[in-house]
Amino acid sequence: MNNTYGSVLWFTGLSGAGKTTTAMSVEKKLRERGRRVELLDGDELRTTVCKGLGFSREDRIENVKRIAYIANLLSRNGVDVLVSAISPYKEMRDYARQHIANYVEVYVNCPLHVCEMRDVKGLYAKARAGEIQHFTGITDPYEVPENPELTLSTSNGALEQNVQAVLAFLEQAATSSSIKKGISLR
Repeated sequence: MNNTYGSVLWFTGLSGAGKTTTAMSVEKKLRERGRRVELLDGDELRTTVCKGLGFSREDRIENVKRIAYIANLLSRNGVDVLVSAISPYKEMRDYARQHIANYVEVYVNCPLHVCEMRDVKGLYAKARAGEIQHFTGITDPYEVPENPELTLSTSNGALEQNVQAVLAFLEQAATSSSIKKGISLR
């Protein structure tokens, strides 16, 4: 294993699925193990490096390209990167996979009705009322990943159980050739 590269775990799923919550817990565990790790949150990035981008298909693709660029830079400098971004289109995730050496797709699976119940910002209600256009899951599609490296269920799986699944995956990957230059959790 070449430990100079970090892995990029790309958490994808609907708004409210638990991507950021899970990624934050994984980040904490990796830091406790002495790993250099960064969390790139899609919501935060939209206020900085992706500011000015809307939610059209083209803008969403540009958003993912920018996130992928940053994630790849960090990864090739030995940082493990956790990306929490809806990334609703297969095309987006394929782009990230092609441009990031140690890309690991983590599908955070949660039914739409559960995501709507969790929605503290009221975005789903606004989308259903027609106040928000191009809202993933309501007026814009979410293309479910066909072959993610890892699928987590956040509607019936406990947070700690999902975090342990991610860590176990990384430990297994670190000892196999599935991630060419991936992390070592030793």
